[in-house]
Amino acid sequence: MRKIMIIGAGGIGSYLVSFLDRIGLYDITVFDDDDVEIKNLTYQNYEEEDVGQKKVSGLESKFGSISKAEPYVVLVKQQLENYDLVVCCADNLSVRRLLYREGYGEDIQNKWLDLRSQGRNAALISYKTDPTLQDAMLDGPDGSFSCQGTDWEGDAEGIDTMHIAIAGIATQWIQKWFNDNNDVIDKMVVNV
Repeated sequence: MRKIMIIGAGGIGSYLVSFLDRIGLYDITVFDDDDVEIKNLTYQNYEEEDVGQKKVSGLESKFGSISKAEPYVVLVKQQLENYDLVVCCADNLSVRRLLYREGYGEDIQNKWLDLRSQGRNAALISYKTDPTLQDAMLDGPDGSFSCQGTDWEGDAEGIDTMHIAIAGIATQWIQKWFNDNNDVIDKMVVNV
């Protein structure tokens, strides 16, 4: 089995788990300390019965490929070890900084993929990206950011679905990477 760690079970991560589970080739561990809230139901892969429980528990009950559902934040390098691929779907820069700091150099121990979405924009960045771009990729304020962007007022008409699109693109990247890891793009930005 191909061991994947997914950090973040919100807009991007909840769909990525679903897509990878359908393929059936992956042993998935998901980390997220957030609870499912009513506002999540319109754009994340959860149902009403999931409200109030940990996001990882909601996903674990639906998808058999999840071998571990960890209701914790990823804070230290040791949490990233023993996975074939670490995928960041988190909504903040602090976990990305840890991933990038531990995932560059000649002998990269942790292969990683960073997925981002905010409003009508989405990005895929991999460990193969030129490390001189690292500062630009990690620039920005600390804190959490919704994949719906800052202008979303919580209404169904205003929902953006770039988080689902980037989860689909990442699924293809992951499939390709596991089959021939030299034949994948290093980064991609999508704007609609």
